[in-house]
Amino acid sequence: MRRPDGLVTISLRLPSEPGNVRRVSDSISELTERIQRFVDAREWRVYHNPKDLAVAIAAEAGELMQHFVWQQPEQIERRVENQRAEIASEVADVAILLFEFADNLGLNLGEEIERKLARNEERYPVAKARGNNLKYSEL
Repeated sequence: MRRPDGLVTISLRLPSEPGNVRRVSDSISELTERIQRFVDAREWRVYHNPKDLAVAIAAEAGELMQHFVWQQPEQIERRVENQRAEIASEVADVAILLFEFADNLGLNLGEEIERKLARNEERYPVAKARGNNLKYSEL
C-alpha cells in the first residue's frame, strides 16, 4: 500500500485466536525452536557458526535488496505486487537466519526486540520524531 509520502507499507498480522493475546516473543520462540530442529535434523550445526550465519544474513539481505535496486519510488509498489512471493521468500530467509543466529548466541530475540523498541520509544518520542527522519541525537 502506498502512503501519502510515497513510501510503500506492508502489513504483518500475527496469528492469534479471538481473546488470546500473543506476544511477539512467544511467536519468535516457537519459530526459533522449529528452525533449530530443522538445522539439527540435517546436522548443519557445524556450518552455522556466528561468522557464517552473519555472512549468510548479509547475503540474504543482499538478495532482498536486489528486488529494489534502481527502482524509482513510483516503481516500487508495482514491484512488490508483481514479485510478492519472491520478496516474501527473501524476507523469510533473512528472518530464519537471524532467529537462529540470535538463539545460538544465547539471545532471546523476542525480548531483545521488545527491549530495543522500548529504547527507540524513548529516543524517538512521537512529539519530536513524527514526520521526520532525523537521528535521535538530532531531535
